[in-house]
Amino acid sequence: MAILRRILLLVSLLTGLFEVQGRYYQDSAGWSNGHATFYGGSDASGTMGGACGYGDLYSQGYGTDTAALSTALFNGGLSCGACFQIRCSGDPKWCRPGSPSVVVTATNFCPPNNALSTNAGGWCNPPMQHFDMAQPAFQQIAANRGGIVPIQYKRVPCMKKGGIHFTINGHSFFNLVLITNVGGAGDVHAVSVKGSRTGWQPMTRNWGQNW
Repeated sequence: MAILRRILLLVSLLTGLFEVQGRYYQDSAGWSNGHATFYGGSDASGTMGGACGYGDLYSQGYGTDTAALSTALFNGGLSCGACFQIRCSGDPKWCRPGSPSVVVTATNFCPPNNALSTNAGGWCNPPMQHFDMAQPAFQQIAANRGGIVPIQYKRVPCMKKGGIHFTINGHSFFNLVLITNVGGAGDVHAVSVKGSRTGWQPMTRNWGQNW
């Protein structure tokens, strides 16, 4: 524990990440096409845990406006924490009137199902741009009876309160640091650690947003 108390963490927003972040926001006026489904039940309880490692999405502050991303969007976990604005488009039978939008945070991975074609159940197969949304978020843009609906989406800045959270887990042989509640870019691509007698050292991402 004495070692843990001496550890200082810094989210290193490197030049490359700033460039990626800038491109996302510069292009935010344009929408991309994709599809959306829903999962997790009416209270989104089935969305807890997930491939980003956030665990209880309620206690971590993500709530029910979340989504699992297809392979093409998940980026091997580097998109965890990113925020997307989504609206239902082109299906008047199931889209909400006026095409309202919702902002969701990427908290999970929607795995491919290569046994099914992309238009018959393999919604998350590459190269599909697909969001498997928490049901309460999906119902803000479409009727859940629609099952799968066409959408438009764009990357947007994340609006978070309370600052970045660091949760230290692990074992006597290693530390595992979960990073949550990141505003702005939302996703974290680089992390450094500093001891009381060391300089800053780059950390390695283990899985999701666990470093």
